[in-house]
Amino acid sequence: MRLPSPRSLGRSMGRPKPSDVTSGLVTGLFSIPEGMAYASIAGFNPVAGLFSGVVPAIVGSLTARTVLMVTTLTSAIALTSQSVLSDAGLDPKDAGNVALLGVLSGVVMLLMGVLRLGVVLSFVSNAVMVGFSTGIALQIVVGVLKDATAYQPQGHNKLVQLGDWLVHAGSWEPAATLVAVATVAVWALAHAVRRLRTVALLVAMVAVSAGVAVLGTGVELVGGIADIPAALPHFTAPDWSQTRHLLGGALSIALVALAQAAGISPSVPNPDGSKSGVNGDFTAQGLANVTGALFQSLPVGGSLSRTGVAVSAGARTRWAGVFSGVWLALIVLALAPLAEHIPMPVIGGLIIVVGGELIVGKVPDVKLVLRTSKLSAAAMAVTFLGTTQLPLQQAIILGAVLSLLLYCVQASRQAKLAALDRTPDGRWELADAPAELPAGRVTVLAYGGVSLFAELPLIEADWPRAPAGPAVLVLVVRTVPDVPSSSMVKLLRRKHDELGAHGGRLIVAGAQPSFVRLAEHTGLAGVLGPDGVVPADPVLDASLEEAVSRGERWLAGERPAGD
Repeated sequence: MRLPSPRSLGRSMGRPKPSDVTSGLVTGLFSIPEGMAYASIAGFNPVAGLFSGVVPAIVGSLTARTVLMVTTLTSAIALTSQSVLSDAGLDPKDAGNVALLGVLSGVVMLLMGVLRLGVVLSFVSNAVMVGFSTGIALQIVVGVLKDATAYQPQGHNKLVQLGDWLVHAGSWEPAATLVAVATVAVWALAHAVRRLRTVALLVAMVAVSAGVAVLGTGVELVGGIADIPAALPHFTAPDWSQTRHLLGGALSIALVALAQAAGISPSVPNPDGSKSGVNGDFTAQGLANVTGALFQSLPVGGSLSRTGVAVSAGARTRWAGVFSGVWLALIVLALAPLAEHIPMPVIGGLIIVVGGELIVGKVPDVKLVLRTSKLSAAAMAVTFLGTTQLPLQQAIILGAVLSLLLYCVQASRQAKLAALDRTPDGRWELADAPAELPAGRVTVLAYGGVSLFAELPLIEADWPRAPAGPAVLVLVVRTVPDVPSSSMVKLLRRKHDELGAHGGRLIVAGAQPSFVRLAEHTGLAGVLGPDGVVPADPVLDASLEEAVSRGERWLAGERPAGD
């Protein structure tokens, strides 16, 4: 995977437009409450959440193939990172641990981009991603309930904690709860005004924080958790001694980040008409992680929400993402003391809004999966429960396994054998496979499937019985993938032997070059005979006609040399 050349990069960036400057400002401001909140709910220093929108956003915007993608901290990445560090018994507030995790995650992303493994994400089904995303949204909401109400819910998983929080509503602290409710209310009012919609979170944060400062409610402030330095992010060395403990977790973070970012390029096409590329975006996110981790950033990835804010605010070139990082750095330098006075219930209320929007946004997807199939619905439900009860790095692996199982089951259900009958005008038409092959004739069957071992019982059920006399079966395998399973090779051998026991034979037609090579390497070609494998021909039906001709000559007593 090549990075953009300086010349092509210059063309794709173009000149910054005024709308890119304003878009970068809005996106940078938006990163203050969202970045701090995501870091806070995952147990990280809120400052790391702020700085995750500086260097990564700049580097990611400079190198991504999806021009408008903003690379920064997301809720899923923050929670997965926290889960990885906790599972390894490491402190999430230790800067060396965080830097190492970011570097390792970036290296994994870089390798996936260089090796062009973007196709891997196509194996994660929509049903699994809906369950995972919905579970993440619930994690987001439950993770800030303490900040919003000053009551820490108890329980071994997020669903139990949510229930405990609701049951103990009488234990919510009135002042914190009132501030959180006011935050949601102000956001709703601002969001109702079209021109304020993209900055509604920022409006709510500023307005309610100012109100708390004036009224002096005594709720917990961001400054009580961490001091925000009025400085640019500084170099942080990774703690390399923990590499073996975090390497596996870095892979999980990379999968979560890349899965989230994969949906951005289809949703946000490049304004300059250039093509996006998943593998190029992998590489860009890897570079953003490696460089950002060395400058106080948490692991990051392409953010759909932050990209949406940038686009809504007028982003037109890569400069919008670059400006978002620059503006955020300048804001931190100039307004750090003010940021320390943001009440934690305000952040709690804002994140409840963000999580609620994510859940509401997934409702149509949930309905679609439920209407699609019971199997897809079950996969979605299992992934959702796994996300709420397991460490996220385990949940994403569970989702990947479920996706593969779902694919195997659905693929095996599609397998079938259909007869091809010649019409009076010489054409071929589909028909049901006969229960028994007619003796003394050539029968053509078309195989539809992927040669997966799990589908063979269905193929066996459709396969006609061998007759008492000689018969030839031509099996069309043009659609079989490059590498058929060994189980399929054994099935073809067995069926040839069954026909041979009655003086008949099996001929394979439409074999792709890779299938021909495999047949020769496994000995299948020798079993079928000198003319038992007819290679695919560029002209449709040409190999079928040749196979039928060979079968008719066989029944007529003509035998190929060496048979």
